[in-house]
Amino acid sequence: MTVVLYILVLLATFLLMEGITWLTHRYIMHGFLWYLHKDHHQVKPGFFEKNDAFFIIFAIPSILLIYTGTYDKIWWMQAIGFGIMAYGAAYFLVHDVIIHQRFRWFTRSNNVYVRALRWAHKMHHKHLDKYEGESFGMLWVAKKYRDKIRQDKKLLTSKDNIKYTSQSE
Repeated sequence: MTVVLYILVLLATFLLMEGITWLTHRYIMHGFLWYLHKDHHQVKPGFFEKNDAFFIIFAIPSILLIYTGTYDKIWWMQAIGFGIMAYGAAYFLVHDVIIHQRFRWFTRSNNVYVRALRWAHKMHHKHLDKYEGESFGMLWVAKKYRDKIRQDKKLLTSKDNIKYTSQSE
């Protein structure tokens, strides 16, 4: 039974992290820590940005919870720490690999969810200052972005069908 509770706490933490990420991104990264996040909204040469410091900032609670939970045998602290760590790994994969393509692993996805993620993030980055913005989350994509991608796919499909039909006649 403890294993099931452990997994449930880990999963609940992972899911809760999306809300925490939204709030942190909106009110801290676009607030008093804008000086660290600002370079992420402006294209500059180089692989690293000051914004990468958030990786360390967000890893600290995870490391402390895992360490304390393991050392003091407090399973739920360890589960929360691993839940935060799992979200951090998902964040890296989605944000740095899929969206910004800092590593060229998944460059040509036609998946609606992946394309909606990329579009939502593009809409977030069209704002170059800290005051205006949209789409502060990471894994959850608002319906308007998914709808836009589906509509684009329909338009593209209908254009391809028209082109194919007119060529075959």
